Amino acid sequence: MELNEKELERSVARVVALALAEDIGSGDVTTRALFSADDRCQAKILLEEEGVVCGLSVAREVFCRLDGEVEVDAVAGEGEALTEVPHELLRLSGRTRALLGGERVALNLLGRLSGIATQARAFVEAVDGTGVAILDTRKTTPGLRALEKYAVRIGGGVNHRFGLDDAVLVKDNHLRLAGGVAAAVKRLRAAGSAPLEVEADTLEQVEQALSLGVERILLDNMSPTEVARAVEIVSRRAKLEVSGGITLESVRAYAETGVGAISVGALTHSARSLDVSMEVLAA
Repeated sequence: MELNEKELERSVARVVALALAEDIGSGDVTTRALFSADDRCQAKILLEEEGVVCGLSVAREVFCRLDGEVEVDAVAGEGEALTEVPHELLRLSGRTRALLGGERVALNLLGRLSGIATQARAFVEAVDGTGVAILDTRKTTPGLRALEKYAVRIGGGVNHRFGLDDAVLVKDNHLRLAGGVAAAVKRLRAAGSAPLEVEADTLEQVEQALSLGVERILLDNMSPTEVARAVEIVSRRAKLEVSGGITLESVRAYAETGVGAISVGALTHSARSLDVSMEVLAA
């Protein structure tokens, strides 16, 4: 399912509101004690290490939710890969209480999303020229799925399922409880479910799924050699996706087998947040 802009805007607004409520609580006691409601300042947000920029509009939402008169000007571009650091991302101007109150939430979200975009870009570049799509998974931070999948897209990856209501994907536990590939597919076809994607841990399951007309087969935890054999067996009669412990070191070998897509949970569950800072410039 494609993430549309309206859904993304709603998710950003919800996440920012919750994050600010969590961080500020009943009020920023330090900033309120030090500065009046009319005090103003300028600041800049910096990326302190190499990476792909993601989340500029999210950071803008943080400050503008605290004070609609805050001015936020982008210096870098969303999706831009920066190698010369520190590099200015945003220039801020407004009431001191809003800028200092939103600092940590803005930096947390910018760092997290930029880290995911950077990780995604690394995987995409690792398979360059193979035509393979790098997919994300549902292994996301609870409550942040839309934003994290947006970051994957900014990094060049492709969004897979957003939730369990998005598409039919029969996983290993489904198969155990349903009685195997044939029984599961039969029940789903009877329920009118189509198209189907079925997870296969063995080449035997691949052959079963193929014989049942399954449209997409997820090759889980197979070696590149096994995946290459599955590609031969399927011979383009179904779409093939690979998953299970794929790393930057191994992704190229899987991509060169001829599969169409590789799903990588590490894009979101193992991405490291990038170092982002805010410096006050003047009162």
